[in-house]
Amino acid sequence: MTAHILTLTTFLPLAGVIVLVSGGRRLSDQSTKAVALLTTVATFVISLVILGRFDSAAAGFQMIERYSWVKSIGLSYLLGVDGVSLWMVLLTTFLMPLAVLASWHIEKDVRRYMLAMLILEISVVGSFLALDLLLFFVFFEALLVPMYLLIGGWGGERRVYAAVKFFLYTMAGSAFLLLAILFLYSKSGAAGQATFDLRSLMSVAGGLPAGTARWLFLGFFIAFAVKVPLFPLHTWLADAHTEAPTAGSVLLAGVLLKVGAYGLIRFNLALFPEAARYFASFVSVLAVIGIIYGAVCAIMQTDIKRLVAYSSVSHLGFVVLGIFAFTHQGMTGGVLQMVNHGLATGALFLVVGMVYDRTHTRQLGELGGLAGVTPWLAGAFLFAVLASVGLPGLSSFVGEFLVIVGTFSVSHWFGSLAAVAVVLAAIYLLWSYQRLAYGPVHEEHRGLRDLSVREVAILAPILGLILLFGVAPRLLTDTIQPTTNAVVAHVDPAHMRDAAPILAPAAAPASGTTP
Repeated sequence: MTAHILTLTTFLPLAGVIVLVSGGRRLSDQSTKAVALLTTVATFVISLVILGRFDSAAAGFQMIERYSWVKSIGLSYLLGVDGVSLWMVLLTTFLMPLAVLASWHIEKDVRRYMLAMLILEISVVGSFLALDLLLFFVFFEALLVPMYLLIGGWGGERRVYAAVKFFLYTMAGSAFLLLAILFLYSKSGAAGQATFDLRSLMSVAGGLPAGTARWLFLGFFIAFAVKVPLFPLHTWLADAHTEAPTAGSVLLAGVLLKVGAYGLIRFNLALFPEAARYFASFVSVLAVIGIIYGAVCAIMQTDIKRLVAYSSVSHLGFVVLGIFAFTHQGMTGGVLQMVNHGLATGALFLVVGMVYDRTHTRQLGELGGLAGVTPWLAGAFLFAVLASVGLPGLSSFVGEFLVIVGTFSVSHWFGSLAAVAVVLAAIYLLWSYQRLAYGPVHEEHRGLRDLSVREVAILAPILGLILLFGVAPRLLTDTIQPTTNAVVAHVDPAHMRDAAPILAPAAAPASGTTP
């Protein structure tokens, strides 16, 4: 089994799909939900085997699985995992069963809903593990369909508008990606053997003229910038989050946005290091604008779900800024922040969904006093808010700190503006908590129930990991840093000042000395 662990992790949800399709209408809604939950839990357990087998000291791809798919065109089934993709896969498999649990109240067309969830998991995990560019593109495009269906089929009043906007934006970006992939493929054929293998294409791309490489960089960049989303390609996100069902928002923020940031590291930087250096200032400017713009827009929101959506624009800007600083602190902090954002923002969307299920409103002006009515729910919201703010001791602090430090060593201006956004995040998030938790209680909200056992089971694992990774961030950084160091050395060796562990333990005092 372990010899094919990546394939098993990717396609195990297909077993649940087969059961749901073959069972048809004979399965009750509760049975359908149970099948989806058991399948996603089993997938998470299997994914832990990858973590157990992973060599944290190695920087390259591990557990590679390769099979010839279409020999005549050089297409292969090629999977591999490194320190970046490892945590993206684990984040996906961890959040998916919680998203299924959060969907337990769904009553409309439950079977199709759960089918969309399982297919989405296959597509996202495949995107993080595929090393064949065409295979990656298949997974990358496949994830659009289930998310489109989740938003358009089970979303809010403007769900069709939001779903179509999401689909068109991402499809338009993907067109540039496909053209760039096919161009690289043609160049590999001219060089001797046509292939979509990322590792082989790195040498092919390295032999291209600088101008050609820069155009190809932009082709990949546009597709991933839409997915992140990076300013000014972000406008689809707020509508998609606002209209999506709670589980859809959790997966969109926690997982799908990370595919874009992951793509920048895996493909843009690996294939086009010179072009990445050439466009670094341009991308960093867009990232800083997105950080500040997202924070300012969040301050102006009265819909709490829309506020959290704009906070994602700001926080993902931190990720891109850290990546394009080309320092090992910034790069490691960016990857760390991808994990932290998935946990903290996923928790925020879950709590917002729980509040909406009780009050049937997301308007901050119509909420208030919930700390006295539902203290455990308000407490969970406060915990998630403090995590998103970057409170020391919680997971986001270390990621944001490393990004700011890594960026500041390259540009004082960019580092300073990123630090200002941390203050803005505290303003809009703490303000939203104050409006929701304190003040007079609306009469119709006095009898609201507090967290149920199911809701505690959803929130407790996420909040627990936020605390664990905040207290012991080396659980992540020790695995991430060898890969991020290798990426920085590949793109810009001049910035690779020190490859020692970022969060190394303090040296033991010499014998006979006072510590």
